[in-house]
Amino acid sequence: MIKWIILCGFLMVVIKLSAQDKIITTASQLKTLRQIKNLPRYVEATKLLQVSSYDTTGGNNDGFSGDYSFIRKNPDSSLVIFEEKGNGAINRIWTPTPTEDTLDFYFGKTGKPSFSIKFSDLFSGNVYPFVQPLSGNEIGGFYTYFPIPYTNGCKIVLRGKKLEFYQIQHSSFPRDQEVQNFSMNLSPEAKNELDQIKKSWLNMGDLDTFQKKEVDTSIAPGEDLELAQFNSGGRITGLQIYNAHLFEGLEKQMDLKITWDNEQTPAVYMPLADFFGYAFGKISMQSLLVGSKEDMNYCFFPMPFDQAAKIELVYRSAPNATVQKPLPIKAKIFFSNEPRNPKTEGKFYGFWNSNINAPLGQPHVFLEGEGKGHYVGTILQAQGLNPGMTLFFEGDDVTTIDGEMRMHGTGSEDYFNGGWYALLNRWDRKISLPLHGALDYSLPYARTGGYRLFLLDKMPFNKSINHTMEHGPEKNNMPVNYTSVAFYYANNMVSTKQEEPTNALTEIYIPKIFMLYPQLMKYTVAGNMDIDGNVMASTNNGQVRIDLSEIPEGRYKLFADIEKWPEGTEISLWQRQKIVADSISFFAENHENVDDAFLGDINIDGFRQTLTLKLKTDKNRSKINIKRLILKQNKD
Repeated sequence: MIKWIILCGFLMVVIKLSAQDKIITTASQLKTLRQIKNLPRYVEATKLLQVSSYDTTGGNNDGFSGDYSFIRKNPDSSLVIFEEKGNGAINRIWTPTPTEDTLDFYFGKTGKPSFSIKFSDLFSGNVYPFVQPLSGNEIGGFYTYFPIPYTNGCKIVLRGKKLEFYQIQHSSFPRDQEVQNFSMNLSPEAKNELDQIKKSWLNMGDLDTFQKKEVDTSIAPGEDLELAQFNSGGRITGLQIYNAHLFEGLEKQMDLKITWDNEQTPAVYMPLADFFGYAFGKISMQSLLVGSKEDMNYCFFPMPFDQAAKIELVYRSAPNATVQKPLPIKAKIFFSNEPRNPKTEGKFYGFWNSNINAPLGQPHVFLEGEGKGHYVGTILQAQGLNPGMTLFFEGDDVTTIDGEMRMHGTGSEDYFNGGWYALLNRWDRKISLPLHGALDYSLPYARTGGYRLFLLDKMPFNKSINHTMEHGPEKNNMPVNYTSVAFYYANNMVSTKQEEPTNALTEIYIPKIFMLYPQLMKYTVAGNMDIDGNVMASTNNGQVRIDLSEIPEGRYKLFADIEKWPEGTEISLWQRQKIVADSISFFAENHENVDDAFLGDINIDGFRQTLTLKLKTDKNRSKINIKRLILKQNKD
C-alpha cells in the first residue's frame, strides 16, 4: 500500500512537471529563439497573424496620414492599436515612426494595464528587457522581437492622438494551450535565456561537436562536383564554402544543388550567390544563419533527412564572350547521424524565383503551393527597369495561409524591418543584422534588396501558402527584375514551379541610364560653398566635385532636372582639369523648372570618375538648384 501511494505520488509529480513543460512562458519563447536546432519542428495548432497600418482600400496610404493606424479611438482620443482574444504571444513589433507616447498593455479582462512602456523605449535599449540583440533600430526601422505572451486576450492602447506606420505580429494558440502572461519583472530562467541568446548568437559557427566532411579540390566550367553524399538518415548542421570572392560576378555561373532522399527534384537548386545572399553579384549578407563572412560562405540552417542526402556544385558554362577558368573549391560539411522525425520535423527547402521583367498586375511570388510546413526566411534582390527613384519598393507583402489572409505589410523595406529608402542613414546602403538587413541600395542603378529570417515567428501552414511582394505603390504597376530565395521546412516540396538556373535567368541587368539624386550624392567641396538639399550656393566661386565611381565606365551624355530662378548663377563643368561645358545658366526672371536639360558629354574610366561644378557668382546671383543628374550612355 505504501509503495502504491509513493508510486502514485511520483506519477503525479511527473504529470505535473510534463504539464509545466508545455506552459508557454516568456522563458520558453526565448528558448525557442535560442535553440536553432529546433527550427525544423512543425508548429501545431498555431497561426501567425499580423495587425498593421496598411491601406485597406488598396492604396499606398499605409501610415502617412494615420487613417489606418488604429483599430478604434477611445473617448479620450487614445488609440487601440492591437486587440486579440484567446491565448497568444506578440513576437514582433516594428515601426519607422516611434512616438514618445505611452503604450498600455492589457492582458485578459483586467481594467488596468498589465504593464506600460513608452513606445520609443521598446526599441531604445534603455528599458530592460527590450535590449539588443532582440530590440533596436537600424536602416530606418525600429524593431523588437522580444516575446510578449498573454492569456485570455491582449489589448494595446497608445496614449496619443496619432500613430503612423506600424506592424504587430503575433501567434494565436489553441484554447487549451496554457500561457503565462509576460511581466517586466523577468523570471531568473527568462533572464538566463536572454543572456544565452546574446552568447549563442555570437557563436553560431561553433560546430566542433559535430562530424564533418572536408573538400579541397577544383571544378572546371561545365562540371558537377559532389561535396558530400550520405546514404543513411541524419542531418546537415553546417555548410561552409571558402574563397567567397571567387563566386562574385555578373553571370552567377556557380549553382548549389541539394537533394534529399533521392527525390526527383532537388530541395535546393539555385545560384550559389543567391543562396548565400550576395547582392547583384557581390558579397553582402551576414545574417545569423546564412551569408558570407571573412571570405567564407556559411549556412547553419539545420537540415534533417530520412535516408540519403547529396550536396553538389554545378559550374554552368558561360556565354561565349565570357572567359571562364577552373575554380578552387574548399568546403566543410558538418553533420550528425540523428535522422529526421517525420511526425514532428520537416525537411529544408529553398525556392528560387528569378522573375525577369515581372508581369505587370501580378505580385512577385516568394512561395506558393500546397502542403504542410513552415516558412523561415526570405532573400530578395529588387531592381527597377525604369531609371530613377526606387518607387517599386513601395509594394506591400501579403501572406495567405490555408486560404486565409493572415499578414498584410506596409511597404517592401518595412517587411525587412527597415524604413525610408533613399534617405541618408536610413535605408540607403547594405547593413546586416542577425534576423534582417538591407543587401544593397543604389539610386543610380535603381536597385536594392533585403533579407529576413523567421525564427520564433516562423509561419506555419497546414494546407497551403501564398507569400508575395507587390512591385510598385499600387496594383504591381512598375516594371522590375526580382530575384528571391524562400527558405521553408516541409515534408515534401511545396512549390512545383521551381525553375533550374540558366544563363538567361541569372545574368545581372546593367542599365544604360543612371540617375544621381542630391540626398545620396557623394561629393567634396572647395571654396566658400553652402549646400542645402538640392540647392548649392557660393558667394566666392565655390566648387563641388561629385563622385561618379559607382557608374560603369563609358561615354555618357549628361543631363539634369534643374530649376532656373532670379538668384541662379552660371556654372562650368570639369573632369579633373579638362573643361566639359561652360556658361550653363541657372538664371531666369521667374522660377522655371527645366527637365532633362543637356549639360555636356563626359567620359568615365579608370582615371576620370568625378565631375566638378564650378559656380560663377556675384552678390545677386549665387545659387543653383539641381534636382537630379541623368547620365545616358552613348550607344556607340
